[in-house]
Amino acid sequence: MVTTLRIEGFSAAGRPVSTPITKFGGQPVWRTGPEWPISAAWDRPMRFVGQIELGPVLGAAGHGRTAYLFVTHADHEEDFFDPDVIDPDGGENAVIVQPGGHYTGPVRPLATGPGIYAGDGSAVEFTVGLRSVEEPDALTEEERAALPAADRDRRVERIGGVGIDGVGIDGDKIGGTPVFFQGEEWPDGGPWRLLLQLDSNWVPFRLVLGASPRLFAFVSEDGDRGKLLVQDS
Repeated sequence: MVTTLRIEGFSAAGRPVSTPITKFGGQPVWRTGPEWPISAAWDRPMRFVGQIELGPVLGAAGHGRTAYLFVTHADHEEDFFDPDVIDPDGGENAVIVQPGGHYTGPVRPLATGPGIYAGDGSAVEFTVGLRSVEEPDALTEEERAALPAADRDRRVERIGGVGIDGVGIDGDKIGGTPVFFQGEEWPDGGPWRLLLQLDSNWVPFRLVLGASPRLFAFVSEDGDRGKLLVQDS
């Protein structure tokens, strides 16, 4: 079994968050100085999605460290979508880890930059309600195919966001076991731990990543690197 933090809900922050806690939107609270990633194709700052404390995901290796997530994304009412945003190595998304992280793409020392926004274009910032649960470990496609059909269904079905008998692994969460729906798609260069799984069409902010996308962010087991990818139906 593996521990995960299920995202139970998003709460609008009453004031700007000023500590490097887990949150979505607003501005990054850098631990060691700004490292704003730049889009490879558009030469403009990527959009800040959120930051996640690494301690609950990595234990001792993540203590006192934060991962910052970015994607190339249009401004409100701007008409463009970069398909490379789904690719962990396409230069249109980034996971920055501080302190001590390693990111090879271009960055600029911007203290502030573009963040996520509501449907009307206004800037938003959310903290999250989290609940710790135990999930089944990740299986390869071959291991999963060998399970009886009822056991396969129990791994992903949900009742009240938890899953039948508490073992479902679907839904928005931090850490735990990823639910890929287009085949296993771990980034190259692992081993990796799941950092974030997010169905971005069902969040209280605008995050256009495809038609029916699921965002996956990962962090290396030593906490030094991160990757982000999107699966879309």
